[in-house]
Amino acid sequence: MKVPPFLKKRDKIGIVAPAGNIPGGLDDAVKLLESWGLEVIIGKSVSSFFHQFAGNDELRANDLQHMLNDTSIKAVFAARGGYGMVRIIDKIDFSTFENNPKWIIGFSDITVLHSHVQALFGIATVHGQMPLTIPDATKTSLETLRKALFGEDISYQYTSRFENKAGYGEGILTGGNLSILLSISGSTSEVDYRGKILFIEDVGEYYYSIDRMLRMLKRAGKLKDLKGLIVGAFTALKDKEPGFGFSVPEMVIDLVKEYEYPVATDFPAGHIDNNKTLIFGKAVTLRVQEKSVTLNYI
Repeated sequence: MKVPPFLKKRDKIGIVAPAGNIPGGLDDAVKLLESWGLEVIIGKSVSSFFHQFAGNDELRANDLQHMLNDTSIKAVFAARGGYGMVRIIDKIDFSTFENNPKWIIGFSDITVLHSHVQALFGIATVHGQMPLTIPDATKTSLETLRKALFGEDISYQYTSRFENKAGYGEGILTGGNLSILLSISGSTSEVDYRGKILFIEDVGEYYYSIDRMLRMLKRAGKLKDLKGLIVGAFTALKDKEPGFGFSVPEMVIDLVKEYEYPVATDFPAGHIDNNKTLIFGKAVTLRVQEKSVTLNYI
């Protein structure tokens, strides 16, 4: 895997909106990024509207393309998620980006872009807070974002509220939003999960839908050869009467109990204010005990 150059003060970074439109300004995000010593370039899509999207597909694709091609820009933030990245991913020419890698930052719908870049070009990306989520983000999560982008250590140690599946694993970290990962399954954007440590999170789904998606991954052989599995935040989940009866950690651990790799639950990343930063495409070690989890970058 290739790791883009880490940021330094006075670097230019771009903000684009490749998916949903931006209902308000990004003043808080710009102020934060400028406080880190960065020069912020705002793309046309950030102020564009087309139905639920930040401009039509052509505008969003061109905006992202411009930021990827401009070698003076050292990182590209997706302003928000929502839906729309999959509509433009095949319109993007990554040839300049491949030869001049730069950090791509986002989560949720931006999982499409993370996965595509890793699967086809082997370039590391950042799963972390986006400009739209910065006003509500914890200071701790924003500090992990700054550290990741400037090349400082972001290893984690925490105590899970749920029972884990103990063990040790080592491999390249990948993953993202569970429903988005399924939506690109079988496409050129899908990462080969074998030998990887997989991170998953989601928001607003029914409990039974999460179970169905997990079982699809298992039946397709995607979970068999992992080196570890990290269960992030599954928030705003919906249920029916009678209730589904199982938490997401319970679903996951029961589903993969026959495999030898560790499962870490309750990882503080996903659709939460304390969305800690992860670098996809870099090697990590995952050490899991009954309630204790340690994730270190190699």
